[in-house]
Amino acid sequence: MQALQVAQMPAELKALLNSEWAYVVLFGVFVLEGAMLMYFMPSELVVPASLVLLGTDAAVPVIGVAVLGATLGQYALFKVAQRGGREYLLQKRWFKISESKLDRFDGWFDRWGPVVVPVSNSLLFTRGMLTVPAGFAEMDDHKFIALSAVGTLSFEVILAALYLYFDTLL
Repeated sequence: MQALQVAQMPAELKALLNSEWAYVVLFGVFVLEGAMLMYFMPSELVVPASLVLLGTDAAVPVIGVAVLGATLGQYALFKVAQRGGREYLLQKRWFKISESKLDRFDGWFDRWGPVVVPVSNSLLFTRGMLTVPAGFAEMDDHKFIALSAVGTLSFEVILAALYLYFDTLL
């Protein structure tokens, strides 16, 4: 597959996406996605869109950037939850999780413990949701980072594999 198959793309954008800056921009997008601040684009579309723009040969670097960026973003949110607490987060306009949903995810964390961090990171629609309860529970930083990265790796590999599979069909 050729990278950047968009015929009318401006030359400046082509140059940016074909340079080393593409991965820097992608890293920033994944940090925002991990911190649950990227409400304009579903996280399920970021890796496939990246592969469309950068080409299928970029799958391994895209997954690597995704895991590093999303894990860093989740760790930042984890620390905010840990230091700020529940009421602090619920008062913030940028925190778009309702109190009832947060109660549900707190319950999951209380019931299943740290194992729900990688599991939730591997699933559609719950991705990253256990970051905040993990912060409230004051989980060990290293343990959270490892579990978050494992779940994110699983999620991103599944997305990339699905994209690559369907790309070969077309």
